[in-house]
Amino acid sequence: MKLAALILVSASLAYFHPDAFAQDAAGAGQNPAQSFNESGKTSVDGRAVSYVIRRLPVESFPDLPEAVASVLSERGCLIPQTYQAHHPENVIQGSFERPGSSDWAVLCSAHGKVELLVFFAENRGKPVMVASAAELERIQRHGSTGVFGFDWGIDAASPQRVREAQAGMQRKPPMLDHDAVMDTVLNEKTIYRYYVHGAWTAVDVPQ
Repeated sequence: MKLAALILVSASLAYFHPDAFAQDAAGAGQNPAQSFNESGKTSVDGRAVSYVIRRLPVESFPDLPEAVASVLSERGCLIPQTYQAHHPENVIQGSFERPGSSDWAVLCSAHGKVELLVFFAENRGKPVMVASAAELERIQRHGSTGVFGFDWGIDAASPQRVREAQAGMQRKPPMLDHDAVMDTVLNEKTIYRYYVHGAWTAVDVPQ
């Protein structure tokens, strides 16, 4: 427990430090928290670019149910953070299965791959993988430094929030009766993933 607490505190300090990106990009100041992060170079559109991906350990999300945290730890998950993040993100709670259910969705980064996992309340030991991508396919340039950062984020979208996203449609589909997972690539697109009739579907919104 003492070791977990030390890791959590170290990760939090690195997470909120204003120079965290610069330090990682330069490869300086190695400490335990930086082992959760990754920096390096990769090829984007045929040219070499620098990137920094910040990640947080499962312990940074103490509200997670024990069963969910246990599965994530067994999978070796770290939680990737978008380059816009100012507080821990990409772990969300909502009624994703049906009205009133208490479910969780998480972006899990492990072995170079990121998966969107949903844990329904009735079977938290067996998450559903809704989407996945290579982690280095989810980066984009930001800021004046030219460094690339992680660009995939999730949030819970209430039926009203989804309806607001459909404002420009002439013929709106029926109002949802429970939450959707708001799946966003920053500055590009958002997909509202909705679970109905035992399957996941994308809600119609203006393109």
